[in-house]
Amino acid sequence: MTVRYRVSYLAVLLLLATGVACNQAKIRPDAQVTSDIQNKFNQDSGLQGKQLNVQAVNGVVTLDGTVDNPVERDGAARLAASVAGVKTVVNNLQIGQQATPDQSAAAPPEPPRPAPRAKKHRHVTEQPVEDTSSQPAPAPAVANNTPPPPPPPPPAPKKVTVPSGTTLAVRLVDAIDSERNQAGQTFHATLDSPLAVDGDTAIPAGYDIEGHIVDLKSAGKFAGQSLVVLQLDRIAVGEKYYNIQTDQFKKQGSSRGKNTAEKVGAGAAIGAIIGGLAGGGKGAGIGAAAGGGLGGGVQAATKSQQIKLTSETVLNFTLQGPLTVIPTTQGPNAGRPKLENN
Repeated sequence: MTVRYRVSYLAVLLLLATGVACNQAKIRPDAQVTSDIQNKFNQDSGLQGKQLNVQAVNGVVTLDGTVDNPVERDGAARLAASVAGVKTVVNNLQIGQQATPDQSAAAPPEPPRPAPRAKKHRHVTEQPVEDTSSQPAPAPAVANNTPPPPPPPPPAPKKVTVPSGTTLAVRLVDAIDSERNQAGQTFHATLDSPLAVDGDTAIPAGYDIEGHIVDLKSAGKFAGQSLVVLQLDRIAVGEKYYNIQTDQFKKQGSSRGKNTAEKVGAGAAIGAIIGGLAGGGKGAGIGAAAGGGLGGGVQAATKSQQIKLTSETVLNFTLQGPLTVIPTTQGPNAGRPKLENN
């Protein structure tokens, strides 16, 4: 008996040690989490060049600094939450333009100039003129070898603003299924039609767009309705990422729970009648059970509808805030070589 207890005790210790090791393996180093978040900020056009402080401690990430608007503040928190190993994001980012010192105000005032002195008349005596014909000629002036100043830098690229209320038509790249996907997952799409401002194209069609699943519910086997809610997050134009704020695309499946419940009751009633004709009370009970099974089969066959958005499906969203971009007339495939037809 003593040997048996010792073996059980050692087995329990081994299971506990294995669980602790697995939990420790899942925890990522804080320095790696901080580095991954900073890399995502450096790739985002709206967050590049801003002094944002990132501190990660055991999966809890704290963000400090100043951004220009609420879109950048929410985008920074979403980028930090997408990094592996992050459990919670504490968003302490402040909204407001960073003040720049006024150099003209700091310059010291120019001292007053002294008043000109009155000239005194002096008696000038005539001096003899010196003969310079025998003196050597002065040395020629040395040429100035200073290089010319560099040309001025090119002007900054002009930006345009796509107004709020503009419709974005996107074409799905990733399929979305209410039975397989989960809320919070990222999906990819492409811009299906160009964005224009005053008739001029700001972003041509074909550029990549990222979004996330806001809410997703799978329909139950016998009752309930499926639900898919999507929202767009940012658009990639070349090497720049622009955060966008849109409304939500919502689609809800149909429910057949009430219809199938009526079919189950009808099946049980028919089974009870058949059983009563066959053998009285006991037969009625057996018939009711058989009828209930028949109703359950009908219910399973008519379960609630699931939502399946296949790849290449076109969805429409509406901008909820203005989008400022550097306009381009070249599509995403402009720089790629084309295959020649023989």
